[in-house]
Amino acid sequence: MQTEITTIYVICDDYLKTRNYCDDSQVSLTTAEVMTTALVSARFFKNCLEHAREFLKEMGYMPNMLSQSRLNRRLHALPEVLWLGLFSVLAQVHQQLADSLDYIVDSLPIAICDNYRIPRAHLYGSRRGAFRGYIASKKRYFFGLRAHMLTTAQGCPVELVLAAASEADIVVFKRMQLDLPEGATIYADKAYTDYVWEDLLNEDTDLSLVALRKSNSKRPMDGCVRYICHHVRKRIETSFSQIADFFAKRIYAITEQGVELKAFLAVLAFSFMCLQLS
Repeated sequence: MQTEITTIYVICDDYLKTRNYCDDSQVSLTTAEVMTTALVSARFFKNCLEHAREFLKEMGYMPNMLSQSRLNRRLHALPEVLWLGLFSVLAQVHQQLADSLDYIVDSLPIAICDNYRIPRAHLYGSRRGAFRGYIASKKRYFFGLRAHMLTTAQGCPVELVLAAASEADIVVFKRMQLDLPEGATIYADKAYTDYVWEDLLNEDTDLSLVALRKSNSKRPMDGCVRYICHHVRKRIETSFSQIADFFAKRIYAITEQGVELKAFLAVLAFSFMCLQLS
């Protein structure tokens, strides 16, 4: 744990220095320490910021730790571009360390509450219906988000899009930047089947999308390709199970931004974990 915490802080601090991000001279807790506290809460404390705050203060990592309310205000005041930039830096490192041009895309359901509590949910207001999704593997509905993630063959995150639970996987996939090397192959499940989009990727970007086919598909898949697709895609399922372990049974957040931030921090903390293992 000590090595991981130190690594997170050093990377956050160096990243902010490269962006020429300067803190006010009167702050008692730097922005790098605020980011580190949030990532430590996602990595080790089920996204509970208060537990991470107490741990880092009592163990002497950050003796000038802020109070709970001030820390929350500092955290939510951080520009979104800082988090996205940090994720992008780690994504570039994962791509450089990847030993192949194979990538995987899939979505992870992030439930705020179960189906029977949806009428009492106060988040997202009039848009609440768009955040009601279905988990086919568990045959149940849920209320929340989906983390659409593109990973390397080793399961390390490269791109991430948080979307409403009801949005189709292929629709969100089309919004991804797909900043991948030429000749890369993206493996996906049946939800990403779109013949026109596959042809466009091959012609315009030199990327290949290999999606599993349904039994009545107009473009059937060879048995060997189907086996490779099944085999490669197992890694992202492992990554999703590891990310799911970062969440508590319930996401404690009172604002939409808080829910989305905790979901993003879980994926970012997993990206740091992948960096430690590589």
